[in-house]
Amino acid sequence: MRSFLYAIAIGLVGAALLHIVIILSLPSFTGRDAYTRVQTFGENNRFFPLAAVGDTLAPLNDDPAMKTAVCTFSVENGPIRLFADGDVPFWSLAVYDEASNEVFSMNDRTSVSGALDTLVATPIQLIGIRKALPADLEQSILVEMRGEEGYAVLRTFVPTQSRQQAAVGFLADASCETFTPN
Repeated sequence: MRSFLYAIAIGLVGAALLHIVIILSLPSFTGRDAYTRVQTFGENNRFFPLAAVGDTLAPLNDDPAMKTAVCTFSVENGPIRLFADGDVPFWSLAVYDEASNEVFSMNDRTSVSGALDTLVATPIQLIGIRKALPADLEQSILVEMRGEEGYAVLRTFVPTQSRQQAAVGFLADASCETFTPN
């Protein structure tokens, strides 16, 4: 009798683990994972604003007090520089790899000058950059990314309607471009 109960317990634990694995891997099989959805918004190396919940374009932003933009990129041909500056009460940045694992995150409180100035590169690219750091990057935060493709999510807080225009301008002026040293 004890071996029968043991077999049932092992079977239930195994079935639970199998279901968890299937549920967690389901987005990658359906093509509805975050990276695949973000790629459909437009070309690489450009921030695209995400719509609010009621909009059908890209209903990913569910907080009306936050404005969000996303940029897909590839560091295969060179590092990517993420830059934004503006008069907004709060902003945050998160960089993800193609498997939607968070590689790096920061906000305006942890930035050097209050502006977003980040360079995302592979480990080999960063070695070359650190050997001869260009003057452009003296205040930049260097981020190492193991893979070659990913996306960045930039968010800003809009506490009142009067701050709406500044937030929209902040996201519209944000850049996500391949870095070429001068």
